[in-house]
Amino acid sequence: MSATKLYATYILSNKTNAVLYTGVTNNLKLRVWQHVNKVSDGFTSQYNVSKLVWYEIHTSIENAILREKQIKNLVRRKKNLLIESINPNWSDLYESL
Repeated sequence: MSATKLYATYILSNKTNAVLYTGVTNNLKLRVWQHVNKVSDGFTSQYNVSKLVWYEIHTSIENAILREKQIKNLVRRKKNLLIESINPNWSDLYESL
């Protein structure tokens, strides 16, 4: 019997919480580590977006991607409310993974 594959939809922010990035991964700890260490050039490297402020676990990649698209379509105020529903102080959740 194989283990259930898990997927995460996540939101990263920068140090001042001014910039948000939403993504999907099948290995949240590794993916955040890649953002923190600027493994790839791109938006998160350019804007120093590496603080994990919100995430949600899914059992299907389809649901994780659907949730990512929903979040990307939210206005900033609603994204803030989503983050603050589990992380009112905008703490970095990476160490708790």
